[in-house]
Amino acid sequence: MAVSRVCLARAALWGSAEPPGPYVARRLQFVRSGMAWEAPRYLFPRQLLIQHFWTPKQQIDFLDIYHALRKQSHPEILCYLEKVIPLISDSGLRWHMTELCTKMQRGTHPAIHDILALRECFSNHPLGMNQLHALQMKALSRAMLLTPYLPPVLLRYRLKTHTTVIHRLDKALAKLGIGQLTAQEVKSACYLRGLNSTHIAEERCRTWLGEWLQLSCSLKEAELSLLLHNVVLLSINYIGTRR
Repeated sequence: MAVSRVCLARAALWGSAEPPGPYVARRLQFVRSGMAWEAPRYLFPRQLLIQHFWTPKQQIDFLDIYHALRKQSHPEILCYLEKVIPLISDSGLRWHMTELCTKMQRGTHPAIHDILALRECFSNHPLGMNQLHALQMKALSRAMLLTPYLPPVLLRYRLKTHTTVIHRLDKALAKLGIGQLTAQEVKSACYLRGLNSTHIAEERCRTWLGEWLQLSCSLKEAELSLLLHNVVLLSINYIGTRR
């Protein structure tokens, strides 16, 4: 169970977005009076308290808020995928990308083989990690709950780093087996990977996580841009996510 605890710890850290942890620590260093801290933390629990101290209702409400923020970037990311279709030289890949974008626009949840058919597009031009433009990386950063307000070189580095860590966690989780995870661990793992699991039944979450792991473990390091885009591709049309 050690590996699952590592996965959960990482998921809990990232799933609650960036601001709470380090921000709280820094704030506490500057607060000299207990009374000065007591009032703000009850007025602004999402910003000033780590997820561990949220009430069950706050957890649902706040995770919904964070997901709504990352969901705002989904149409933009899909729009970029449509824009690169003419740049794909291989006619077969161009057809597959067109079909995928059409399915996404129609609200269809894509099959794993439909996504894996495009892995070549995400390893080199036009959608490889080193080929992504600044606006694409900003949108993808928002989808990952990372700040988009950084120079392109740092945006690329952070996206690479976070996606690589998730890829390694996926391999460890696949070896462990989803069946070893508790319901909360499954939901946390799904939320980390882009799915708003707070309103989805546990079994559907396990099914979705199984799809994600199947896809992730099929990818090589050079194809991790596809894994990054799956934060949107696999989550946007999944059953129960249209709220």
